[in-house]
Amino acid sequence: MGHLPRVTPRRWLAGVFDELRRFDRALWVLVLSQLITSAGFSIALPFIALYLHRDRGVAMTVVGAIALANGVVSAVGRVVGGELADRVGRRPTVLGAVGWRVAMFLGLALLVASDGPVWGIAVVFLAVRITGALAMSAITAMVADVAGAGRRMEAYGLFRVGSNVGWAAGPALGGYMALFWPYWTLFAATALITAVAFVLLVRHAREPGRERGVAEPIRAFWDVLADRRFLAFVGISLLVFMVAGQLVSTLSVFIVDRLGLSEAQFGGLLTLNGLLVVLFQYPLARAAARFPRGRILAVGSILYGLGYFAFGWLHAYPALLGAMTAVTFGEMLYAPNALGVAADLAPPSRRGRYLGAFGLAETLGWALGAFVGGVLLDAFPAAPVGIWGTVAGLGFVAAAGFSLWDRWQPRCQPDPRLPVPGPCPATPSQEAGSEPTTPPCAPD
Repeated sequence: MGHLPRVTPRRWLAGVFDELRRFDRALWVLVLSQLITSAGFSIALPFIALYLHRDRGVAMTVVGAIALANGVVSAVGRVVGGELADRVGRRPTVLGAVGWRVAMFLGLALLVASDGPVWGIAVVFLAVRITGALAMSAITAMVADVAGAGRRMEAYGLFRVGSNVGWAAGPALGGYMALFWPYWTLFAATALITAVAFVLLVRHAREPGRERGVAEPIRAFWDVLADRRFLAFVGISLLVFMVAGQLVSTLSVFIVDRLGLSEAQFGGLLTLNGLLVVLFQYPLARAAARFPRGRILAVGSILYGLGYFAFGWLHAYPALLGAMTAVTFGEMLYAPNALGVAADLAPPSRRGRYLGAFGLAETLGWALGAFVGGVLLDAFPAAPVGIWGTVAGLGFVAAAGFSLWDRWQPRCQPDPRLPVPGPCPATPSQEAGSEPTTPPCAPD
């Protein structure tokens, strides 16, 4: 009787590195640029709710409304970014958006340094969100293009690792800077770091080979709504993004204002989040690829809910670190799988449009989450269980929704808009490695 080879940590790591070397160099450029921009973004933006509420005296409901308004507008940016990525190209869309974003961060630094009006800060923050949304739709489409269907979930896992390396460094640096320097210096640092990412993309990012989208009127975006399975997936995802949206706005105020911890300690929670993703996201994405995606999305939603619910009961900092760990594992199960599903459900020539629609749900969900979180903070000043129990409920409802969605097999009808009708393509849960060159039917 043969014996299985002993898997040592060294052999396991060697296998992981062998797998990583097989990815296209273009993917590593995108991962590195995301790392840099995330580090810059997370230096300043996680603390903007604290700045407006504590330093400028803005009520949390108003802070939440600002986040909602910016989120709604940037949601449009995700849609427009997806359309531009399909029509104009991925690379021009990314470069234009990131270049303008550098200018907007400089504008925020000047406004904060001069104690500019809150409405002015909100308007420029709106512009920051729009440029980020334009870039994100295009860059996630680039990741899908260069990775291919067979390794798309792993590629999005790596993309998130890059993002969270930045998130691990940025909040810790931002929290430290906030202790010794004025808040405007955080935005100045963000602008400088984002400029580095812009130079990297100008020099090394290339337009991936892909099937070009047809020049269609902008109303063709509504054709996405005919894909009912995709529409249901986006609707359920909206609930998860409302839960995820508590991380930057609601949680920062709760930890610092309600529990009396420091900005540096809140930054430590975000740093833990980033470090866990760096260590576990890629192997977790590889392991999760063996299971139906709807099931993985449901488990991730449950962990999200449990982690945030724990914040309503816990007060000691080590216990809060445990709650953040649960939130982070929920995030790691949900995020790359959700992006992979959105990309796999899309016809290749309309991938930017589909990812733009998914980005619309993401942006609206984060904005609605921040708004709802602000309302909950004002409504339950002495009842944290009321705040986080409501948030957790959204995650549990989403988990039930994904469980039902995974069992939904679409019924296909011939689509007169498509040249070749045929059988329904495999769903992402059934076949993660296939990618039809043309969508053979319209799912009901």
